[in-house]
Amino acid sequence: MGDRPHAVLTGASSGIGAAIGARLLRDGWRVTALCRSEPPLAVRWIPADLAEPDGLPSALADVSEVDAVVHAAGLQRSAPLGQLSATDGLRMWQVHVQAASVLVDALVDRLADGGRVVLIGSRTMVGVPGKSQYAATKAALPAMARAWAAELVDRGITVNVVAPGPTDTPMLRDPGRSRTPPAVPPLGRLVAPEEVAGLTAFLLGDEGRSITGQTFVVCGGASLR
Repeated sequence: MGDRPHAVLTGASSGIGAAIGARLLRDGWRVTALCRSEPPLAVRWIPADLAEPDGLPSALADVSEVDAVVHAAGLQRSAPLGQLSATDGLRMWQVHVQAASVLVDALVDRLADGGRVVLIGSRTMVGVPGKSQYAATKAALPAMARAWAAELVDRGITVNVVAPGPTDTPMLRDPGRSRTPPAVPPLGRLVAPEEVAGLTAFLLGDEGRSITGQTFVVCGGASLR
């Protein structure tokens, strides 16, 4: 990586994505942000709707060399079996999985050897009542990351997933997930977005260069239940 490595980041306008963007800027990265709303950060903003991933390749047309890709865009819609919305399920799949696929596919030939890919997943991938559609989309990310890690290992490119538990972001207050209110983890507080950003930054840094094909859960002890 050069003196000022370049990251392409989705979901930078709020929550975990904004925290990751702030951390990368603090660490000396240049950041190109893809999101619908302008981020509260000193980044290059490319307006993009991750729910319509077919438009991503053209949006990225003038993005040249890239050292890292971080896919943090996300949404959650929850409902029990018998009340599922096909529209919500498709939208979550488009944002979480298809957008990641199109994004990395479009940038792989511009991703520097030794570069990094991090996908933001969720501890919910293990399966949580009332969140089956969301869980399914997040469960797809570790499989995709491991496949890409194997494909890119000869170029020294690492691919990993960071999977947070209940994190203090606007998503927790989204009416679309009101039927499954968050539970405070055993450690007694919600995960802070900056903690997720810190682990992401580690995976993007020099000390993370030997870690690939892995999923890291940051859950405040929620996995202990």
